[in-house]
Amino acid sequence: MGFGVPTISPNPKPFAGVIPNVIALPYGKCPPFHIMAPSWRTLLKLMARLSGTRLEPTVEAMAVVKTEMRLRIVVSFVKVHHSSSEWHTVLYMTIDHPIPPSAPAGWRYRNGDTSTLPWSYTLAQQPPFLRDGADAPLSKFYTIPVNQDTPFPTLPISFPNLATYLASALENSRDAMHDSSSGLRRLAKYIDQFYPSDRAGLDDAPERSGMRQRLKNLVGIGSRPQRDRNAEMFELVTPFVPDDFGR
Repeated sequence: MGFGVPTISPNPKPFAGVIPNVIALPYGKCPPFHIMAPSWRTLLKLMARLSGTRLEPTVEAMAVVKTEMRLRIVVSFVKVHHSSSEWHTVLYMTIDHPIPPSAPAGWRYRNGDTSTLPWSYTLAQQPPFLRDGADAPLSKFYTIPVNQDTPFPTLPISFPNLATYLASALENSRDAMHDSSSGLRRLAKYIDQFYPSDRAGLDDAPERSGMRQRLKNLVGIGSRPQRDRNAEMFELVTPFVPDDFGR
């Protein structure tokens, strides 16, 4: 994790050093902060475990922006090697930035297109894995859009709360699996395509209704039954095993 370029390797190494309690995000012209993991499942389990870590604006950002600041998140999937079938998950985060009225084609950043990077990502040099477009042969990305049930996260936010937001974003994507008129379903399709063994394991997960209900209350999910939703929630209440990350 960090503000640099993620290192993609067939054998990813665990994060070196101690994960900080506070990760401060600047406002404006700065590369996005990223977290990389071998899979979506591993990423969410790690974040759910780090209850003492939170994201917040820098002091300089709070001096400039007097209103609440929100996160803009892009989920990227990067192929380990052109001949490999493995894909890593990279989560990018910036503070949302207003789109100037004079911005060329500003409408592209306002229509909720999951294939368009947020305006805040145009203010600094983009990471290499985001430059090739949303559906390149070796990399894909999905911009999490806003909707009535899942607004952009407000800073500060803890890692477990951010994990529930990501689970909710995936739930919204799964709900749109039969909607070919928008790109909302792309996140669910990528995750199912790149990590099929994770999905099979989730479908066989035992019921954890009590713990799962607490997480539903936190995210604000309704009570209608759905297998996919239960599976994703199960992931966030299952203890994280360090060996999963450094496999």
